[in-house]
Amino acid sequence: QVQVVESGGGLVQPGGSLRLSCVASGFSFSSYPMRWYRQAPGKERELVARITGPGGITNYAESVKGRFTISRDNAKNTVYLQMNMVKPEDTAVYYCYALVMQREYWGQGTQVTVSS
Repeated sequence: QVQVVESGGGLVQPGGSLRLSCVASGFSFSSYPMRWYRQAPGKERELVARITGPGGITNYAESVKGRFTISRDNAKNTVYLQMNMVKPEDTAVYYCYALVMQREYWGQGTQVTVSS
């Protein structure tokens, strides 16, 4: 049974940092790319960052490039999203995503609120 479970959200001040984690289970984690999405109130869900399986090649949305870093620890079946220099517009529910055997799997989401 495939599962992805996020954690690490919370309230952070503008300019601060936060690290999100996503623990995956039920599939050969190291072989699959992973993604982070976010959805702000009243907006569509958007892709934030993705990382390939082998090789760990990364891609980012323009809005977070240079501030966010996606990484993975295959020994722990975990993908991370390090968020630095956060802005109020980063406020959203952040979701972990995996596409395994042509099926989509989403976590329950973790709320990130950037506010002073």
